[in-house]
Amino acid sequence: MDVFNLRNRVIEDYRDYITSFMSIRDPRIQAEVDESIENGLLWPEPRIGLNPAFETGGLIDEHVASGLLHPECSNIFRIKNDDDDDGES
Repeated sequence: MDVFNLRNRVIEDYRDYITSFMSIRDPRIQAEVDESIENGLLWPEPRIGLNPAFETGGLIDEHVASGLLHPECSNIFRIKNDDDDDGES
């Protein structure tokens, strides 16, 4: 199952449901409402989260070095950020 396709389908269904109740006579207001809905007013962007309850999979820097993770991950995912930082995640 592709969760992003599922999300898009749910949003389309929700958009159809919400707009079925709208009856706006002023074309300027209708255009503003349509633009706001098209720009995602009623739903947030997809969210990807990390769950700390999973078993450790090694150091972030190791995964960056192997090419598994983007290089910026070494700067983002840190427990501490000082001179003694060992890169543990």
